[in-house]
Amino acid sequence: MGTITIMDPVTRIEGHMKVELDIDGGYIKDARCTGTLFRGFEILLQGRDPWDAPVITQRICGVCPISHAEAAVLALDNAAEGTVPTNARLLRNLTLGANFIQSHILHFYLLAALDYVKGPQVSPWIPAWENGLSENLGQVVEHLAGPALVARREAHEMGAIFGGKMPTSHAYIPGGFTATPSRDKITLYREYLTRLIAFINNAYLPDVDAVAAAFPNYRYIGQGYGNLMAYGVFELDETGENKLLNKGYVQNGATGEPGDVNHGDITEFVNYSWYEDGNNALTPAQGETTPQYPKGDAYSWLKAPRLLEQPFEVGALARMWVNGDYQKGISVMDRHLARASETLKIAEAMNNWLDELDPGAPAFDGYSLPKNASGAGMTEAPRGALGHWIEISEGKISHYQVITPTCWNASPKDGKGIPGPMEQALIGTPVADPEQPIEALRVIHSFDPCLSCAVHITRPDGEPVIVRAGIR
Repeated sequence: MGTITIMDPVTRIEGHMKVELDIDGGYIKDARCTGTLFRGFEILLQGRDPWDAPVITQRICGVCPISHAEAAVLALDNAAEGTVPTNARLLRNLTLGANFIQSHILHFYLLAALDYVKGPQVSPWIPAWENGLSENLGQVVEHLAGPALVARREAHEMGAIFGGKMPTSHAYIPGGFTATPSRDKITLYREYLTRLIAFINNAYLPDVDAVAAAFPNYRYIGQGYGNLMAYGVFELDETGENKLLNKGYVQNGATGEPGDVNHGDITEFVNYSWYEDGNNALTPAQGETTPQYPKGDAYSWLKAPRLLEQPFEVGALARMWVNGDYQKGISVMDRHLARASETLKIAEAMNNWLDELDPGAPAFDGYSLPKNASGAGMTEAPRGALGHWIEISEGKISHYQVITPTCWNASPKDGKGIPGPMEQALIGTPVADPEQPIEALRVIHSFDPCLSCAVHITRPDGEPVIVRAGIR
């Protein structure tokens, strides 16, 4: 007879998540990922001034607020059919890049590494699961207990040089950027960046390689569907079409040339989500956020976004694969390896963007707010594809929709009963001890889920058997 294991909450992620596993014969036979909170930002924005969107949406998440600022201003720029000055594009890239670096360092060292190594044997690192943890990765423990914290802090400080403050920034405005790139700020930013590049090369990349070598079986666990998608990020010219990491999608084990991503091909299903069924299978430009709890077989506050009616994994592996930078495999460990490689790629590009800044040129030359218009801002957060859709009526926001990366990755089943990408990646995973399913935790953490982005309010129901994952 199979065992049902409930991890509630899944710890060492951003936000609140429950995962229910059906384990039989030492393998996961089924998985259900539940976002336990309702996010009402789309409702909160209705009737507000469009200029409020970049400020308010950053409060969706404290780890990747800059990505929400970027998506919001891109949507507003798109609604006005305008372009921004070169300095604004570069300053947006540099501030967003700093956010990517701090988030990737945070993820590996503070959220995921403890699935593989024994942390310092003091609180808050103990008590912890010890199922298969390595004692031969001392350098990883040494880095997570000190240097990684310093590096993440310095990435935040670097982002604040142009962004004004972190984790949220008020420098992102439609039509441009509020900061000016003085030579002193450029020099200071480069000093931080030089130290971070050294940390990436001397610690982060070797540490991820060491974990991958110590756990080679995780190159074959957690593949999922093999469908990868990216919206693209870090614009390289005023057209917005050329990016450091390009948009596109690949299917069926990530074979073939990337296809083009059209947001009109995206629909959100709510068959297994706590939203009214009248909101089912709508594009984000049409989508509504009308909660209905409880509801039949629904089990999550996340909707189920699909591209061409298919589930797609998003994130660093998807970006690097679509861009042709990393195509070694799709697995738990490939997600970590691709994320580390992406961190270096972005950091090195940031050095070039600093060179392109012109201290004598403006970063804002005006923005004409349309009275009636609609726009879409499609970009990337550290965790994957992020989209904001806005409609402006009589100068106010009449409609707003957000699809976050974790809505893609941790989505519930769709209208066809097809599990989300993370659910599918969990199915088939071997589990040695159902009471300490660290193998499942490794799969979950490889996606770097952010449930704060995906959902926000709770209503407890029942008393399930609870297994606390990782550090308690």
